[in-house]
Amino acid sequence: MSIPLEASDILSSSLEDLVDLFDVRPSDAPRPDHEREAELASPKFGAVFTDHMARVSYTADRGWYDRRVEKYGPLQLDPATAVLHYAQEIFEGLKAYKHSDGSIWTFRPEQNAARFARSAARLALPALSVDDFIASLAALVRTDSAWVPTGEEASLYLRPFMFASEPFLGVRSSREVDYIVIASPVGPYFSGGVAPVSIWVERDFARAAAGGTGAAKCGGNYAASLLPQTQAQARGCDQVCFLDGTGTYLEELGGMNVFVVRADGSVETPELTGSILEGVTRSSIIQLLQDGGHEVRQRQIPLDELLAQIDDGTVTEVFACGTAAVVTPIGRLAGSNFDKSISDGAAGSLTMAIREELTGIQTGAVEDRHGWLRRLA
Repeated sequence: MSIPLEASDILSSSLEDLVDLFDVRPSDAPRPDHEREAELASPKFGAVFTDHMARVSYTADRGWYDRRVEKYGPLQLDPATAVLHYAQEIFEGLKAYKHSDGSIWTFRPEQNAARFARSAARLALPALSVDDFIASLAALVRTDSAWVPTGEEASLYLRPFMFASEPFLGVRSSREVDYIVIASPVGPYFSGGVAPVSIWVERDFARAAAGGTGAAKCGGNYAASLLPQTQAQARGCDQVCFLDGTGTYLEELGGMNVFVVRADGSVETPELTGSILEGVTRSSIIQLLQDGGHEVRQRQIPLDELLAQIDDGTVTEVFACGTAAVVTPIGRLAGSNFDKSISDGAAGSLTMAIREELTGIQTGAVEDRHGWLRRLA
């Protein structure tokens, strides 16, 4: 069952006023310019981090307080810290892009803020306001603006997360919580150009179950995907696709949603049943496809039906989507009793067109007709 929280694109105050609530405490050891420039020359996803992080503290008595930007560094945790024992934590992922005029923008952060609140509700964590969520991004990006890379599909990956920080052993919701945003400069996800991936369809393991945490962005869902992912790679596949609890219907990859393109130009994607993460990229692609005149159906897609329609040509393309890779063509689906090539293993034309349009909007090269971009600096 989903938590009925919706995004609002209207902040309660101006972004400038909200950012001013964050006390900037500059690092005493920022990276020298030449080291930073060397890192930005060929950034690797999630391997290098900026000089600072944004942080807000919470207690049940005080609520959210002490909004600040501080030096990036290790966290000091008591061995009894609740998150280490009961996994009460959530996170988000989005990017900041430097446009040609030097301004820095992010993409649909209100949607990430709303999903963060839904995840918090499901994990019994306190909701962070849209104001604090977006202001924390802007405060960090403004402090570390020199870390935003330039170049084709280069961006600053932003990772907001929240965790139970109270030291105690006992199964209850934590009364102390920390919210932190860290940032990592990244280049194109596909360093050698976009290439179709091979997918192992998992029948033995499930990513999430009805009534579970599948619709929340929490670490446990990703931990559950690691063993099947490792086994998929051992079978020569890049990623794993999970089915529903009955082993009948497509759900999602370990960290991406799935789309199926049919020969008549219509597109299908698994409907949100409560065990699938509602991706911001997913909802954006649905809108762009509809803008282009494509019928988009959200429904349960039986695996057996999909395999048969790949064989008879009814299905011509399959792709996955998410924040990191944006859009990823799928060239092969394999499982315990099948191995299917899609589009002769090549990237489909609609897949690449929608990818180009979406990345163009994000980087400022294509008109943002839906008002999805928000300026951070």
